[in-house]
Amino acid sequence: MSLDHKRALISPTSKLSIACQCSLLGLARSTLYYRPTPADETEWMNLIVEVHRRRPQYGYRKVTVALNNEGYAINNKKVRRLMREMGIRSLLPKPRTSVTNKESPITPYLLKDLKVTHVNQVWSTDLTYIRLPVGMAYLFALIDFYSRYVVGWKLAVTMEAEHAVSAFQNGLQLGCPEICNADQGSQFTGEKWIEYLKHHGVQISHTGVGRCLDNVWIERFWWTLKYEDIHLSAYETACDTRTGIEKFVRYYNEERPHQALQYKTPFEVYFGRKASISVPQKGPSRSYQKKILI
Repeated sequence: MSLDHKRALISPTSKLSIACQCSLLGLARSTLYYRPTPADETEWMNLIVEVHRRRPQYGYRKVTVALNNEGYAINNKKVRRLMREMGIRSLLPKPRTSVTNKESPITPYLLKDLKVTHVNQVWSTDLTYIRLPVGMAYLFALIDFYSRYVVGWKLAVTMEAEHAVSAFQNGLQLGCPEICNADQGSQFTGEKWIEYLKHHGVQISHTGVGRCLDNVWIERFWWTLKYEDIHLSAYETACDTRTGIEKFVRYYNEERPHQALQYKTPFEVYFGRKASISVPQKGPSRSYQKKILI
């Protein structure tokens, strides 16, 4: 019998003691109580990601319980730290989702009861974390509320506000929003961000503390990006990650249909026309077919 089969035969409620049962089965007691432990943190991260993929609503406490139920010995503190490093969090609203600079001004939330009717009316911005074998990378992005079009983004290895401004500069090549909504993180409440948006006549909106749903479309984009690209690609370096994200953003904008947009792409809604995508031919070309006939 395999070790797993022998372990399954041990019954704590039996009249025989655990030691006696192990002796009869030829199973060492240390083997009975052994629980697999990943060799490094990368394996722990993979296990956490797998639980989060199945149950995205779980916080670090429930993820810990799920791993314990599977036989892995890990505590809340380690799960919380690894989830924070990977930028993984429950989809449910949190009591605290960003670190605010108390000295920076907080503007009101301008999107309550606002009817978004056209492109470049509202942009939403945020940053997320991407764990790499060589360290941490931070992705800043802006998305148009009406069309779900990713208008600008930047991958950096630090979280300074200048990277948020750089992503916004990329978006200005397409248009300028009337309102830009962000959370209360220090990158979006600092002087550099505030002054740059005011210079371009953009109204600044900040979400309430713990109200991740106020920025729902950028949060949804993070979820799509991570589960359709980041976790599947397992990028090794920041350079590879940047190249992969560029390809995925192009696919997301120009090819991926959205149910909320009546299965149109963000490109169609933002520009009012379809993107010109080169579709690979199926089967031999016409010239090749002629050669076959000859």
